[in-house]
Amino acid sequence: MVLTTGHIIGIVSGLLLITAVGIYSGKKVKSDRDFAVGGRQASARLISGALMGTLVSGAATVGTAQLAFQFGFSAWWFTLGGGIALAVLGVFMARSFWESKVETLPQYLAKTYSPAIGPISTIFTSIGIYFSMMAQILAFTALMTSMFSLHPMVAASIGLLLTLAYVFFGGVWGAGMVGTIKLTLLYISSVTCGVTAYYLVGGWTGLQIHFPNHYPWWSLFGRGFSKDAAAGFSLLVGVLSTQTYVQYIVSAKSVKAARRGAVAAGILMPPIGIAGILVGLYMRAYFPDTPSTEVLPIFVLKFLPPILAGIVLSTLLITAIGGWAGLTLGISTMMTKDIYKKFFRPKASDQETLMAQRVLIFITSAIGLIFVAGNFGSLILGWSFLSMGLRGCTVLFPMLGAMFLPRLVTPMAGIVAALLGPLTDFIWYLLFPKGLDPLYPGLAVSLLALIAVSAMSRKRKAVLEESLLVR
Repeated sequence: MVLTTGHIIGIVSGLLLITAVGIYSGKKVKSDRDFAVGGRQASARLISGALMGTLVSGAATVGTAQLAFQFGFSAWWFTLGGGIALAVLGVFMARSFWESKVETLPQYLAKTYSPAIGPISTIFTSIGIYFSMMAQILAFTALMTSMFSLHPMVAASIGLLLTLAYVFFGGVWGAGMVGTIKLTLLYISSVTCGVTAYYLVGGWTGLQIHFPNHYPWWSLFGRGFSKDAAAGFSLLVGVLSTQTYVQYIVSAKSVKAARRGAVAAGILMPPIGIAGILVGLYMRAYFPDTPSTEVLPIFVLKFLPPILAGIVLSTLLITAIGGWAGLTLGISTMMTKDIYKKFFRPKASDQETLMAQRVLIFITSAIGLIFVAGNFGSLILGWSFLSMGLRGCTVLFPMLGAMFLPRLVTPMAGIVAALLGPLTDFIWYLLFPKGLDPLYPGLAVSLLALIAVSAMSRKRKAVLEESLLVR
């Protein structure tokens, strides 16, 4: 497809707006605390924008259309599962996180277990977040290559520069302010694409004609029950176990703002997936030879008016960049607070810590380009589901134990669970890539370790206390 002047005007306008807001947000940052948690002054609207800006990413837009093109409605699991997870985060967990006054998820775990759990959870969750970041890089690259016929590495490098503009200056403020604007543009874009695709395919009647078989096109389990159930469940456990989303919650000015922001984002997220599914099905019906990663951008270029198409494409680009930036912020915050400041520079000043986090943002994003260099064209949501599962196997059960049963779990149990859960997930994935989803054995081992080691630790403690009394 050839870009017209109208396309270019729309694209450039959208990108300039987002870049300007990202740079402006840096004026609100005076210390590393402002950068990491926004000085704990974020409103419900800012929280909602930040959550949506990160989670509704290239995987939720380009990736959903790609998977729907191949399997139909099973592509809904990313936005549906993400919406449920955000609602659960707001209703059941926001208060505990906000009142803890921590800046990172490993710090939250260390309050119940021991400082030793911090580096373990930081390393494994950072690896998991990295997988998700790769999905965003792939989505952005697919957009850029379909629009400008660029070499994939050139396109990804442009994404790196835009990511730095998005979050490098403003941290949480940048993610929240840009995310709020992006949320508005994203809904306009989603409604436009979804309605257009539905009209072009001939409405419900047309969809029934082109896809008469219920399976796989109309099933939420079109890739198999085990695989798709794990995909939805991985979103739930992954979101609840990710530094990025917890970081936005603790940046709120009150528990009420945190809860409202998370629930609002949870309600707004699932409908976006429906739009991507309709586009994917339409392109499957009429253009089945389209490269799957380029289904959404090609649809936009082909069927929307030029200026509107340009705005939609810039929104999709920003969506991918927002996810990339938000995940990078989560990794850099944990690495700075739980590794750099704890083990290397415990007396670092606010300005030094802020500089260290910005440097880590650059390094983290740059390394991501190297990892995805050999994976252009792979299934975008596949990386996201794998990422969510790895994070959940590391953090979920130790976190739930710390939150709801702090007197029953023991320090050693939390450490063992946080170590064995992700190792099981990763080893299972390597040994049985086409078997049972690794999320299940990873979570099972984590839960069993937490229960068994807690029981043994309490029993050992009771025996020691009894022996002391005898003496």
